[in-house]
Amino acid sequence: MKIAFVTDSGIGKTAAEMAADDIISLPLQISVDGRSLQDMEDIDKDQLITLLQQQKAMATSLPALGRIQECFEKLKAEGYELIFAVPICSGLSGTISAMQTTAAQLDLPIITIDTHVTAVVQEYLIRTAKQMAEAGASMEDIQAACQQVIDTTNTLILPSDMQHLKRGGRLTPLAATLAGLLKIKPILEINQRTMGRIDVKEKVRTYTRALERAVQIMKEDSIDEHYSITVAHVDAPQTAEQLAAILRRTFPKSEVQIIKLVNVVAVHTGLNTQAIQYFRKLD
Repeated sequence: MKIAFVTDSGIGKTAAEMAADDIISLPLQISVDGRSLQDMEDIDKDQLITLLQQQKAMATSLPALGRIQECFEKLKAEGYELIFAVPICSGLSGTISAMQTTAAQLDLPIITIDTHVTAVVQEYLIRTAKQMAEAGASMEDIQAACQQVIDTTNTLILPSDMQHLKRGGRLTPLAATLAGLLKIKPILEINQRTMGRIDVKEKVRTYTRALERAVQIMKEDSIDEHYSITVAHVDAPQTAEQLAAILRRTFPKSEVQIIKLVNVVAVHTGLNTQAIQYFRKLD
């Protein structure tokens, strides 16, 4: 069976980077000043930070429907019999639904994986799915493996500006209400439990306490050498280095990397946000 592997710019990589491994990545869209920019094509992470520093009002949306249609029509014409897609989660975007609808219109079978997150986990799963398929694994086994990773995945967010997050419209009602309480420094989470929406995990009074509690939450999740840990930040490299150092000391057997937060999430979280994403890698 000829299978196409499709994702989107929620992984934080360019289409060219993914195409090098025969994975198709469609650009999500970022709207600013009446223009729709194609994420990781028209705008990279540094350019997005500049817009945030300029306090530009921005919004995000799924890939242009025409781009999805064109991509899927091309795949069908090239003889692909199945699309295996790992897009940005349904709690943050309508991309999964749009891909399913487009594939159905073309009578092209599609399997979609809802990671309930985005970024590093999204990329890990699309690459893992492709590797497993090339090794001869069944679609059922691949989906089960993806779910196994999703079950262990969590993303904790330490926002600097809750009002910015509230304006972005990706908060649950409870989190949006807390955005008005200026003395609260919530720890936010996005995972399977929250169905891919940004929700409140803990409510604390200071950033230091938020950081301590975030580390404790990770301990409660029994992080070990099988876990991948990523610190993501929005224009806060020094704070990210400090956070990563704490995590490396606390979880010395785990891999810890630092990245710039993916654009389509950074738009909503704003500057100086820190996030920790972790998941158990497959054996």
